[in-house]
Amino acid sequence: MKRFFKPVEKDGSSKKANVSASSPFSSVNDGEETAEISSENGDNKEPLKFLTWNANSFLLRAKNDWPEFSKFVENLDPDIIAIQEVRMPAAGSKGTPKNPRELKDDTSSSREEKQVMMRALSSPPFRNYAVWWSLSDFKYAGTALLIKKCFKPQKVSFSLDRTGSKHEPEGRVILAEFESFRFLNTYVPNNGWKDEETSFQRRRKWDKRMLEFVLQNSDKPLIWCGDLNVSHEDIDVSHPEFFSTAKLNGYVPPNKEDSGQPGFTLSERKRFGAILKEGKLVDAYRYLHKEKDMERGFSWSGNPVGKYRGKRMRIDYFIVSEKLKDRIVSCEMHGQGIELDGFYGSDHCPLSLELSAKSCESET
Repeated sequence: MKRFFKPVEKDGSSKKANVSASSPFSSVNDGEETAEISSENGDNKEPLKFLTWNANSFLLRAKNDWPEFSKFVENLDPDIIAIQEVRMPAAGSKGTPKNPRELKDDTSSSREEKQVMMRALSSPPFRNYAVWWSLSDFKYAGTALLIKKCFKPQKVSFSLDRTGSKHEPEGRVILAEFESFRFLNTYVPNNGWKDEETSFQRRRKWDKRMLEFVLQNSDKPLIWCGDLNVSHEDIDVSHPEFFSTAKLNGYVPPNKEDSGQPGFTLSERKRFGAILKEGKLVDAYRYLHKEKDMERGFSWSGNPVGKYRGKRMRIDYFIVSEKLKDRIVSCEMHGQGIELDGFYGSDHCPLSLELSAKSCESET
């Protein structure tokens, strides 16, 4: 979620390291990376443990919070890690087309930042993962997907269109297709506060395309995760009255359903509900956790200083196809409290999902 109440931290510098990045697959076609299923997957193993996290600048986390986050990942041992708000620019010099699959390294500062990031990802436990990037042209938004090298996706693409040759604007989508399911990592655009600034229209268009995506790709179960920038029900925010009446500089949108905190407006919540219902999708966390949890039930927390202190929202999700709901073993948020314990420097905490292995009955 965009932190509208606090300026973005400036990324500092760090020591250089002689580390380079490379794509795990050499086959690149029309915006997609493909690979044949290797023999080591011959026993039909599939990823079962997943982690999603809005890092609020992956580079800053690598510089400031990496030992703690590394220990957390080592203990959890997820098969797939989905990252949002990478906030590192795509490769390409000024005035030239950018490559959103590669980190920028054409200036001394960008090379240094890339080396910091790649050094972090080359350390344990991250060296066991292949990494895909979808990046914005500048330090904004962006997503990353880390998949254990023992799991080979059939295809990785970067658009809700699946076969499109371009990445989603601002690197907001990475889609990995496995034999038995699709895994979608998204950083959903913030609704914003004002209709005149076109953010309302942008979010409506996104929600429309997302609904089309789930309806057109129902041939295979979906695991959809990320910062979805919406709190579906009153139970998903710490202070419903505060968020439903929130205003920016006294502005009230013409449409009453667009009023309130971005992510908690009635229009956003209705559209999200329609995506779940029509797409036959289940909110994995709420499927297991029916009651409001004021300590651990929210994934985003406001600035500990000021009027947003203690104000929290659940805007990060694992959404799964109904076909998978009986396989949900756990879905947990790993941060708690208004002091952001377990947030590892971000304003979002990590969220995990574990599924049970596919049974013989589910294969028939």
